[in-house]
Amino acid sequence: MTTIETLYQHFLACSGVTTDSRNCPADSLFIALKGASFNGNAFAAKALEQGCRYAVIDEPAYQLEGDERYLLVEDGLTALQQLAHYHRQQFQIPVIAITGTNGKTTTKELVAAVLSSRRPILYTQGNLNNAIGVPLTLLRLTSAHQLAIIEMGASHPGDIKELVDIANPTHGLITNVGKAHLQGFGSFEGVIHTKGELYDYLRSQGEREIFIDRDNPYLTKIANSLRWIGYSREGGEGCKRCGKQDVIGEVTGNSPYLTLRWRTAESDRWHEIETQLIGEYNFCNVMAAVAVGHYFGYSEEDICNALTHYTPTNNRSQLMQTGRNTLIIDAYNANPTSMMAALNNFKTMQAERKLLILGDMRELGAESAVEHQRIADYLTACGFEQVMLVGQEFAAAHHTYPTYPDVDAAIEALKEQQPEGQTILIKGSNGIHLNRVIEFL
Repeated sequence: MTTIETLYQHFLACSGVTTDSRNCPADSLFIALKGASFNGNAFAAKALEQGCRYAVIDEPAYQLEGDERYLLVEDGLTALQQLAHYHRQQFQIPVIAITGTNGKTTTKELVAAVLSSRRPILYTQGNLNNAIGVPLTLLRLTSAHQLAIIEMGASHPGDIKELVDIANPTHGLITNVGKAHLQGFGSFEGVIHTKGELYDYLRSQGEREIFIDRDNPYLTKIANSLRWIGYSREGGEGCKRCGKQDVIGEVTGNSPYLTLRWRTAESDRWHEIETQLIGEYNFCNVMAAVAVGHYFGYSEEDICNALTHYTPTNNRSQLMQTGRNTLIIDAYNANPTSMMAALNNFKTMQAERKLLILGDMRELGAESAVEHQRIADYLTACGFEQVMLVGQEFAAAHHTYPTYPDVDAAIEALKEQQPEGQTILIKGSNGIHLNRVIEFL
């Protein structure tokens, strides 16, 4: 079997790592992974033919006798994770782990926008935040990077512990905790415990620090004994253990873009930020980036410029003007917490003709029916008149709004209705594929 030390020497001789035989840059290292419906070992030979220098496999039957390009390990995924951890340990740089129920990807992007304005950094690309994506991100670390930002997702207890053990973060940031993936976590308390695994790890490592929303009671409750850098609307005494003061902010506008101002607790001077983000619920995400930038010594001007010029992508809090309508696109993900935040924001938004296109919230387990009914009741209470609900869960709830079994049925209705001159919120779990309705609006 190939030891981790030997595997690492082979890795250093390669141009990078791939787990996809369809994407094999020259001289890269292919690591065979297995899933419910695929076996990467079967593609090792193809990966070598496509230009990989070595292929890591965990089934001897796929190794060609005498071919030293095959590296046999006990388990491909374990080897990937151990290799990433070994590589990360070669770097003495700040590594910020970011997790949370809502906003972790947006916060990661905002923090990266600030930190990359003055230093070369590594940060998670797209949504590579799981047991495969985190190692692949870490293996992109080079001596040129001065900071790293690693996004971490979770859908079951123990997921965050697994990822922090690989990444060994020096700093942590939990955006919030909310009702999501309840099918995997079992309860809201399970969500809090799992996200808190990041705090547990940092606490076990000694003098490491977190960035924390001081207005969030769930986070402050589990952050005891940690050194922290706070951000909030009110401010406070600051962390007595590390002497850091809070960064204080307040919303100044939301029509439709979020604008805010911030200052440090020890200063009366406010700094203005005009974001390109939709929704007051992004306030905490922006303030997290402010706090991180301030902590690492970035100037107020650098922080404000980076956050002002950040443009959201990937159907997250995007504003799009089509030839006929104004779209607010937040169709990448949805859970009860983020759905309610989006509805509250849409309710207060200044627009004469509003249309909501909402899709089911996935992975809520036994709580699904209750949570979808709660959203339906809230729609009625808010007096929203034009609503389209997409998915079986919303269809099963009690309400008077039109429902559609899937996005195809919704598209047919939009083709017939041809909405025009409206402000339209599009929100639902990614699996509902509401992004497909955009071209018909």
